[in-house]
Amino acid sequence: MSTTYTIKVLRENYRAEREAAEQYRALAERERDEKRKTVIYKLVAQEEKHAARWKKRLEDLGAKVEEPSRISLRYKRMLVKSLDTESVLRRMEADEDAAERGYAKMMAHVTDEELIREIEEVKKEEEVHGKVLRSIYSGDTNHPQHDTRSKLDTLLRRERWHVRSGSWLADAIYGVNDGLGAVFGIVSGVAGATNVAGGASTEFVLLSGFAGMIASSVSMGSSAYLAAKSQREVYEGEMHRERQEIEENPEEEIEELSLMYQLRGFSEAEANELAHKISQQPEEFLKVMGAEELGLSEMSFPTPWRSLASGGLSTLVGAFIPLIPFFFLTGMTAVIISFAISLLAHFLVGAAKSIVTVRSWWKSGMEMMVVGIIVAVVTYGLGLLFQVKAG
Repeated sequence: MSTTYTIKVLRENYRAEREAAEQYRALAERERDEKRKTVIYKLVAQEEKHAARWKKRLEDLGAKVEEPSRISLRYKRMLVKSLDTESVLRRMEADEDAAERGYAKMMAHVTDEELIREIEEVKKEEEVHGKVLRSIYSGDTNHPQHDTRSKLDTLLRRERWHVRSGSWLADAIYGVNDGLGAVFGIVSGVAGATNVAGGASTEFVLLSGFAGMIASSVSMGSSAYLAAKSQREVYEGEMHRERQEIEENPEEEIEELSLMYQLRGFSEAEANELAHKISQQPEEFLKVMGAEELGLSEMSFPTPWRSLASGGLSTLVGAFIPLIPFFFLTGMTAVIISFAISLLAHFLVGAAKSIVTVRSWWKSGMEMMVVGIIVAVVTYGLGLLFQVKAG
């Protein structure tokens, strides 16, 4: 492996370890349980140890050590502080997996035995980090220190923090995307059809854009509301049937829950004890059976009115962006500026999607920008075509 490539990879590893340490530190700061906080701070120390190791390697090679940007570190902290626990864990596990793949790739090009040994050591510790995260937040049933009571607490606690990625944040991001794409297409098409480039009035563009903005916002908001309402109605119907089954055959339901836990690795005695303890709290028993048997959790369904608000308002915001230049400019200048800021908005929305999809923000942003370019070219071309035919 060439020295140049070695330096490049070491710099990437150093920045990744520094960012990981910052994420773990933010996670520890938001954690209220002192035992978990202590464990997470140990992970912080390990990540900083890894960073120090790669920093020393760079210094030994006489290379400049490049620190991660403050913006990047603040962004990582912001995500950990603001997202729900499930989303945070998914992102951090994805980062750990990416780090493992990076080290594996690095080893394929390494000839220095000492460096190989260091990489293997760090790689093993990164693998442990992922297991530790899953263990402290979801319960490691094979860990000897997890007694029956702690397992029960974990099962019940999961109901409180397990939220699907279809949260208000996801609704808002997809709402902005929907409004931006729809009105951007309308503006491009009408601009081509009304000969804006030739100096015609921009009133048609604004009028059609506003109509599309209101229509998209109402449509998105009402669709989000109805979808959330339907999901909740399905949930309530299924839970009503589950409640009847519990009331009619409680012992059979207890046995069923016990078997589920046995399949997950609990001993028969532990599974029976857990199932009987949960059954002593009827409402909790119903929730657990809904989650375990049907995969349903009340916390996983969004509030209809919140979905309406986040979907509708975010669509309104996204749809307004392509119209902004036409308030101040006319002709082809307004079209070009609208095109530019809309593409930038497409990129930012795509990058924001990575918060809930755990994809690369750069790839997600570029993908959305390409979609925006295609929308603009197709709709503007169709507008010109109609203009020619009308002429």
